[in-house]
Amino acid sequence: MHRRTFLASTAAASAVGATAGTLGAAPASAAPDDGAATGHGWAGPGRRVRTGLDVLVDSRFAALAGQRVGVLSNPTGVDARYRHLVDLMHGSGRVRLTAAFGPEHGFRGSAQAGGSEGTGIDARTGITVYDAYGASQATWGELITEAGVDTVVFDIQDVGARFYTYIWTLYDSMVAAARLGRRYVVLDRPNPIGGRAYGPMMTTPFTSGVGKKEIVQQHGMTVGELARFYNGEFLPAEAGRPVELEVIRCRGWRRGDFAADTGVPWVLPSPNMPTPDTALVYPGTCMFEGVASMTEGRGTTRPFELVGGLATDFDHHLVDRLAARGLPGVEFREAYFSPTAAGQKPDLLNKLCAGVEVKVVDPPRFDPVRTGVAMLVEARRYPAFAWRADSWDAARPYWIDKLTGSTRLRTMIDAGAEVSDVVGAWSAELAGFDRRRRPYLLY
Repeated sequence: MHRRTFLASTAAASAVGATAGTLGAAPASAAPDDGAATGHGWAGPGRRVRTGLDVLVDSRFAALAGQRVGVLSNPTGVDARYRHLVDLMHGSGRVRLTAAFGPEHGFRGSAQAGGSEGTGIDARTGITVYDAYGASQATWGELITEAGVDTVVFDIQDVGARFYTYIWTLYDSMVAAARLGRRYVVLDRPNPIGGRAYGPMMTTPFTSGVGKKEIVQQHGMTVGELARFYNGEFLPAEAGRPVELEVIRCRGWRRGDFAADTGVPWVLPSPNMPTPDTALVYPGTCMFEGVASMTEGRGTTRPFELVGGLATDFDHHLVDRLAARGLPGVEFREAYFSPTAAGQKPDLLNKLCAGVEVKVVDPPRFDPVRTGVAMLVEARRYPAFAWRADSWDAARPYWIDKLTGSTRLRTMIDAGAEVSDVVGAWSAELAGFDRRRRPYLLY
């Protein structure tokens, strides 16, 4: 395996990686707090929420004492003072830190979408950092075995959408740990877009690296809650047994909270997720990754908030039609921009694009998936609109189907369905998922 030496780590530099118990858990009979009566405000001063990492540090790493630990993390694994988990463990004298594992974008977050940083040696700690992006469950088993760890620790900031790949790195590494009889610890973090679920369910025929199991598009859970859901719903069948899981939960987070309510430091989880504003719109506007003729604003300062197509093909009517819909919690601005990163759409690179900027003005009322559907419905009116095809997957040729979990959204929009019809088509499965996840919620 090729290895290289990383530059010395910084405070936000490295690390990631998690049912026996939950540190600081509420009594089993306690109902999760949905935040409905808290009176908190999006624009108010952030309350200081303690992340799982903060709680672990306060306990002097008690949950990891005497274990050989491998950390699955990236630059988001920092405490309230922006100190990284790996550096804190290494300097504690209380944890036997043996390895780190880097997900998509890498341990230090320097790689673009679909990329990683390779395997190398961390200059500050001397530990091996394994490239785990795209690792299968079998490969995860090999990495965990080679690293010689007893416990895998996961600490990555998720953004709450099914197609954000860190939650599937969590899943595959949990399956591998279960098969090997290793322990898994999740250091929980707030979901920056709140605790409500929205959108369609993934269906088994359309699972892929951007949606490996049957959850809805905006899952409305923390990574700790997702780990508990995976462990109860999927691991017994896939791994033969659940993993020995411990979630070190946050203190002070409520289901109605958004990132600005928490006071938790924001470190961009990936190069095109620069702010919590990006995360708010992402479950909806990321669907434009499935449109060949339009860009989701990669390579701009407002990725996923800026959406448009070539200015020769799209125009101001898009913003007019969206504004006329009066969608709750959001406004639209006419926007012109040139994306400096095109992803899978090289024809749009550095070209003048016309479209909209999505401005969330009232997060509690905002439904990102409904908003994204409305944007697709209006964009579909333009003759230049075209779904992005995947030539490598003849059986499932449209990327939008992998993002949304089935052919339903695409075929309904192509047939001229209204937004309410498209959204209404998944109401029963969304309600079923909401009921199914409830036993696993912690907050």
